[in-house]
Amino acid sequence: MWAAVALSFGLAMDATAVSAARGLGGRNRRELVILPLMFGGFQTGMAAIGWLGGRWAGAYIARWDHWVAFGLLVAIGGKMLFEAWRRDGTDPQRPGTIGLYIGLALATSIDAAAAGLTLALVPVAPWVALTLIGSITVACSLIGYAIGHVAGNRFGQKLEVLGGLVLIAIGIETLIQGL
Repeated sequence: MWAAVALSFGLAMDATAVSAARGLGGRNRRELVILPLMFGGFQTGMAAIGWLGGRWAGAYIARWDHWVAFGLLVAIGGKMLFEAWRRDGTDPQRPGTIGLYIGLALATSIDAAAAGLTLALVPVAPWVALTLIGSITVACSLIGYAIGHVAGNRFGQKLEVLGGLVLIAIGIETLIQGL
């Protein structure tokens, strides 16, 4: 059981960091609900795909996962930087679009598909592991967003720039690890 919990926390960390980065900008409160639910759902779904896909999907996922995550995270981080520098700090930010939310959820959950291949090795039923992956990701993302939101309200636009840089750094790290 502890292996499944540890795997779940490991998979949740990218989603938590991205949630915190989104929270920095003081975005609409609906993101506080939407992002954690989407991140948890995508983490669970991608892990299930990896588990069900077995060896066939594993080679394909491993070949491209780092490139897809890198591209999405760098693009979204760059967009955050552009928006932070373009604004004067007085106009409220608009909430993200469903396309942005899906892109973030996909970028942070690609590694879960590869991790899903290992679910047969975890000493719990796959449905238990999948439930843990989703629920821990939701909880960590919710906490990350809330902390980011509080810090963003307190420290302002500079932290939004930092959030964009963090997303770009996560994308670069993902690419380097995948190569």
